[in-house]
Amino acid sequence: MNKLIIAAVLAAPLIIFQPVWAHTDESLDAMSSPHGGQVRAAGPYHLELVAKDGDLVLHVTDHAGQEIHTDGGEGKANVQQDKDGSKITVKLEPSQNNMLKGSGEFQINPETVIVVFVKLPEQDAYAARFTPLKPKSAGEGKKAGEHHDHDDQHMHH
Repeated sequence: MNKLIIAAVLAAPLIIFQPVWAHTDESLDAMSSPHGGQVRAAGPYHLELVAKDGDLVLHVTDHAGQEIHTDGGEGKANVQQDKDGSKITVKLEPSQNNMLKGSGEFQINPETVIVVFVKLPEQDAYAARFTPLKPKSAGEGKKAGEHHDHDDQHMHH
């Protein structure tokens, strides 16, 4: 009985951040992203993080891809650069229509983990975890290959 309660308590945060109807990280990674970043679902939002050395840009949209204005909002990103656990916190400020931007002293590599927290006016705060920050080309190559095979079938008929 006790083990069951402990398991439920440990699983609860996962349930909160990963609603059943939300896109999975894998399905979001398979889709092409509007700005070439990594997309994560967080509550009612899709968050696309474009991360470069020293520079973070977060695009906020709803699940249908419509821009959500970030005026008056705030955010922060915890950047963990390597396995030793050194973390840098970057403040994210509203920018343009639906963006939050921040910069700091950090390098992006495939092991980098970035946890982003977003709080927009009159909304709950949401978090999303971006990792691994690998280039998109691997997933896009596979996707392009699938389309290519599909096109070949049409040509043979």
